[in-house]
Amino acid sequence: MSQEMDHPDIHPRVHPPVLFLFHLCAAYLFGWVLPLPWEMPDSIRYAGFGLILSGLLCGFGAILEMRRARTTLDPHGSVSTLVTGGIYRFSRNPIYLGFLMMLIGFPMLSGMVWGILITPVYALTMNQLVITKEETYLEGKFSVQYIAYKSHVRRWL
Repeated sequence: MSQEMDHPDIHPRVHPPVLFLFHLCAAYLFGWVLPLPWEMPDSIRYAGFGLILSGLLCGFGAILEMRRARTTLDPHGSVSTLVTGGIYRFSRNPIYLGFLMMLIGFPMLSGMVWGILITPVYALTMNQLVITKEETYLEGKFSVQYIAYKSHVRRWL
């Protein structure tokens, strides 16, 4: 793979943390503008805290593995190593999975259902704008090694 093309073909204005924040803000905006009549019990609301904590742990676990492998966290950057250990044994996208859990967890903790309802939109957006492009890049760069990894580790969970 040439140096010029040694990065995923993700649009330069697409940033996964921004996509997460956009969807999180949309969930809160919908909750404020179109409140749903479903009452969320306190036990379920507190489960939102567990999802937030789990999401943060997924993200930090992924960051730790990427740092350990001395490769980039930047989805627009050139990857030097294929990371398959740690949390990457369970999910090919643990940072994005962490964002997804927090997208459900924060609104849930606030007593809103909109985080759950907007999650499929977030997942589709991430798949289309980021994940498929990252996977194409990784398959081109690491070929057989990445295909083998992909065959036994799921995209999300």
